[in-house]
Amino acid sequence: MIKNELQHTALTTHDFWYDLPEELIAQTPAEPRDSSRLMVVGRSDGKISHRVFHDITEYLREGDVLVVNDSRVIPARLYGIKQSSGINMEVVLLRPRGLDVWETLVRPGRRAVPGTVIVFGEGELCAEVIETVEGGNRLMKFSYKGGSFFEVLDRVGQMPLPPYITAKLEDKERYQTVYARENGSAAAPTAGLHFTEQLLDKIRGMGVLIAPVMLHVGLGTFRPVKTEKIEDHVMHSEFFSVSKESADMINNRKGRIIAVGTTSCRTLESAADENGKIRAMSDDTSIFIYPGYKFKAVDALITNFHLPESTLMMLVSAFSSRETIMHAYGEAVKERYRFFSFGDAMFIQ
Repeated sequence: MIKNELQHTALTTHDFWYDLPEELIAQTPAEPRDSSRLMVVGRSDGKISHRVFHDITEYLREGDVLVVNDSRVIPARLYGIKQSSGINMEVVLLRPRGLDVWETLVRPGRRAVPGTVIVFGEGELCAEVIETVEGGNRLMKFSYKGGSFFEVLDRVGQMPLPPYITAKLEDKERYQTVYARENGSAAAPTAGLHFTEQLLDKIRGMGVLIAPVMLHVGLGTFRPVKTEKIEDHVMHSEFFSVSKESADMINNRKGRIIAVGTTSCRTLESAADENGKIRAMSDDTSIFIYPGYKFKAVDALITNFHLPESTLMMLVSAFSSRETIMHAYGEAVKERYRFFSFGDAMFIQ
């Protein structure tokens, strides 16, 4: 497990609060993907420019390496029936814990004691509660028929959209990046949603390398920080992996390391040694980045606009400064940017 030594800070959770009109929360993705807006923010001087996302090419240079998280979101939300009583149950897959065994979030939890069997779809997928684990989550053993687990899941599951998105998602692929590869995330690495295949081809043609890493995003991403003191918050852990090929590509680069999203950023900072060299590795990480953290690897960051008082707000504030980010968010509200998962993007350089 990768952790970092937490820095003492006088900042409190409320120092990362901002007022957001509800109508600025994006309910649907931009079409096409790269037509979303892009705020470019100077990491050190706070200078702001307003662009469109496909203009990102104007800020990239030959020799840079764009690091993307190629984890694929699974349709992790399941609605089923408790076999013994017929009551409705909701199960959200959080992370695999063995062959066909998953750690899950179950509602209503009081109805999910060990031995409980829940049936999904027309019976093509079933799950039995094995035990209750730390935090009240359940370990569940799944059985299925008619294909592989993920094939069945694709038929009976729904995308686990964040609670602030209430509009129906017509196309599941719009909650995936175009480079998504390995099944496992319970939420999308949303900064990558802005890229199209054509834009990536143009970026490669400029001599910019694209290095995939993998971090399976957990629902802890949306879990609010409830402690007043930042360092008292306990981060959720997520599984990440960096291949030798990607590590070599990043370490041998001639330009900057540009992280696409906070998940790529957390992966890089978890895999970096004290000299900033990226190690090929697979592990769990609960790295917690907030102002005072010293970045070892990342030079620039593409990200979305995050929830108030969230760990992601703290991360981007650490990358630039709290004052710069809070000012930028105020400008985004004033300029009517779209916020959160399907919203607009920010490039901090």
